[in-house]
Amino acid sequence: MIVRQFISWIRTAPAGERAEATRSLARAWLISDLSHDDRAAAEGALLMLLDDASPLVRQAMAEVFARSSEAPAGIVQALSLDQPSVALPVLEHSPLLIDADLVDIIATGNCQMQCAVARRINLPPSVCAAIAEVGSAAAALELIENAYAELAPFSWDRIVERHGHLAAIRESMLVLEDLPSATRVALVAKLSDTLARFVVARNWLSADRAGRIASEARERSTVNIAARSGGEDMCGLVRHLRATGQLTAGLILRALLSGNLELFDAALAELSELPLARVSALLHDRGGASLQALLRRAGLPPSTFAAFQMALEVCQETGFVDSLGGAARSRRRMLERVHVRHRRCDLRGQRRQRACCGRGRLTERLLRSREPGEPVQGLVPRDHPVLHR
Repeated sequence: MIVRQFISWIRTAPAGERAEATRSLARAWLISDLSHDDRAAAEGALLMLLDDASPLVRQAMAEVFARSSEAPAGIVQALSLDQPSVALPVLEHSPLLIDADLVDIIATGNCQMQCAVARRINLPPSVCAAIAEVGSAAAALELIENAYAELAPFSWDRIVERHGHLAAIRESMLVLEDLPSATRVALVAKLSDTLARFVVARNWLSADRAGRIASEARERSTVNIAARSGGEDMCGLVRHLRATGQLTAGLILRALLSGNLELFDAALAELSELPLARVSALLHDRGGASLQALLRRAGLPPSTFAAFQMALEVCQETGFVDSLGGAARSRRRMLERVHVRHRRCDLRGQRRQRACCGRGRLTERLLRSREPGEPVQGLVPRDHPVLHR
């Protein structure tokens, strides 16, 4: 009886009064002890109010039903598809919307609706993946700042790929402690590329020089990020570096010279396609043959083998350090020792070269000073080319 009187009254009542009456009816449906018939009649009246010309009526209903798990599911579903001023509370809070509903709203809704979904508590990976794939930059920013969102690694990568050029996105992601190292390296690459394009556009640097500086900065940042990584996070980082073409001999040597044996081991295991334990065993073998075989299997240039050998020997001699200051001093000593050994090798090579040149000049003088018809065998070494003419 009361519901029928309510329906008769709302036909002529102003919009503001209709909204307040709708709010009261929705609350009564949730918390009042209505009979079965009255509850069915009240639900019918609320369904009818979904077609009200004023959005204030539907907004009042959405504010009451938004957080309730006892609300009528059909009405909540209809409210979630309404205009943003009505749908936002339901999209952000309603526990009655399933993952498929949220994914459809992400695909078809506007930026405001996507942001409302991104702010939800306990957001599942499927919805996060939809926001990362087709959501706006504002929705991605809301998702990054949502501590209750469950983002898979590929969702992080997709956000970086689509919105990594935006400073707000980069800053929000880089402050996260649990951000995967591969994603952090991808963000650094986006930042370095953005800065390189900027300085080239301003004619501050040439394109080649800006590219070299950006590449150098990426390598340094990669080594620093890897120093804080480990386990599966390190393996994911190495896979990302290989997929993006950044796992070069220069980067691996830089990691070794920085004392990061874990990155060095993981990189060689990835490139050689050998188990990590096997690679670690080969690297701890003090003989040089196993290291060269491993480097050759990994496809690294043979010209770098000597540098890797010297750096690994010095790293093994230096040992473990347990402080940041000790690590810095250890890296400095390692670079000094590698430089000294390299200079010694260069000096030995230069002496051998000068000796060979001296013997060659002496042989030429002996050949020029010999008498006509004098045999050559006693004047020159046995392997000299003149004996084989």
